[in-house]
Amino acid sequence: MGFRTLKELDAKGLRVFLRADLNVPLKNGAITDPTRIRETLPTLQFLLGQGASVVLASHLGRPKGDGFEAAFSLAPVATWLKGEGFDVKLASGVVGDAVAAEARALKPGQVLLLENLRFQKGETKNNPEFAAALAGLAEAYVNDAFGAAHRGHASVSGMVADFPKNRVAAGFLMAKELAALGRILDHPEKPLIAVMGGAKVSDKIELIHHFIGKADAILIGGAMSYTLLKAKGTAIGKSLCEDDKLDLARDLIREAEAKGTRLLLPLDHLVADRIAEDADCALTNDADIPADRMGLDIGPETVAAYVQEIRAALTILWNGPMGVFELDVFASGTLTLAEEMADAADRGAFVLVGGGDSVAAAAKAGVISRMSHVSTGGGASLEFLSGLELPGVVALSR
Repeated sequence: MGFRTLKELDAKGLRVFLRADLNVPLKNGAITDPTRIRETLPTLQFLLGQGASVVLASHLGRPKGDGFEAAFSLAPVATWLKGEGFDVKLASGVVGDAVAAEARALKPGQVLLLENLRFQKGETKNNPEFAAALAGLAEAYVNDAFGAAHRGHASVSGMVADFPKNRVAAGFLMAKELAALGRILDHPEKPLIAVMGGAKVSDKIELIHHFIGKADAILIGGAMSYTLLKAKGTAIGKSLCEDDKLDLARDLIREAEAKGTRLLLPLDHLVADRIAEDADCALTNDADIPADRMGLDIGPETVAAYVQEIRAALTILWNGPMGVFELDVFASGTLTLAEEMADAADRGAFVLVGGGDSVAAAAKAGVISRMSHVSTGGGASLEFLSGLELPGVVALSR
């Protein structure tokens, strides 16, 4: 890989700035799901075990950037870490003389958790003075926040050049994410298929482009499929459609044909008059949707065709649901394919799940633990798989 791994970093006796993704959901000041904190604990524990002290930093939510806001404080994270046995103190702010003094006072094995980075506009603006102030808090830098790697923010990319190259490393979670995504992009075992869904073709243009010519087949579902179907002249009724993207859709279809990637679209649909559990639902006989109905899930013939592709594949990328899976009446297509992809992983295929909706669907299907890799970074994984450079990854490169 083009970056130093954590085990190549000699952190003994150093104060290490650890950029993590601690952006956990809160309710009434309490953490409702600590998964993101748990994901970075191996990196934190390794550094402390090496005899380092750690300045731990993250954003949380979307504060205004004008200073402290109690609703977005990282105090609940400090409380949670203390409960797990860490010697952690919540800093008095983000940067400044008092925070610098608190950082200097750290002893090996201790953690100083900075307040929410986004309390300062300098974070999202990648302000050089703010980045330098962050860098001044530590002697080494580790980034374990893959979920923020696509942000050109001060703590993600701006401050990294202030450290010697031999004191910059990727945390375990960051390295694991990049290895898994690289396995899909750089050396996939064939056949490679991509299962893509979601609301808009425009959200996935770069991703589809990047996999045309790489993937043996791309299986399209969700609302984005209706734009592609309409571009081919298929009737889509009242289904969601990006009419301003029809020419683009035709270009994608032609490009796939030219480069030998099979672009599979739904052969039938579950349609309804509205999006509701008690909606009047029906299955279509073919790809055409009646004028008074909208497509809200793929139909059984489509499921059967997609299952056949999944069972033959050795590498699978899943990004996006096949329908409005949040409502049980429209979830069958998505959940059936999720189960099939988990079965493929059980057989030894490499199955990567990327994107928040796909992760939520895999959770609803109860198959997350069976997938080969579930990406923690929705936007970051989408951009990386689309062939875009991520500022946080570029900054780590040797």
